[in-house]
Amino acid sequence: MTEPNPRKYLKGDERIKVAVDLKTRYEEGGSTIRQLAEETGYSHGAVCGLLHFVGTRMRPGAVDRDRGPGSEPA
Repeated sequence: MTEPNPRKYLKGDERIKVAVDLKTRYEEGGSTIRQLAEETGYSHGAVCGLLHFVGTRMRPGAVDRDRGPGSEPA
């Protein structure tokens, strides 16, 4: 799949398509939110929002794990 342009506002069918792709990569591929953000160019928050938009079941501790070692909570 060609990566979407992270600077373009996603709406309608395109938003659903991108969100479903991220969900598949997260749930079936085992990618982390951080990895998806780096691969697509979307922010961490945008990836989280898209995953929640399509009802992704988040892994336990996903937020803490995505911060990386030595990171302090905000």
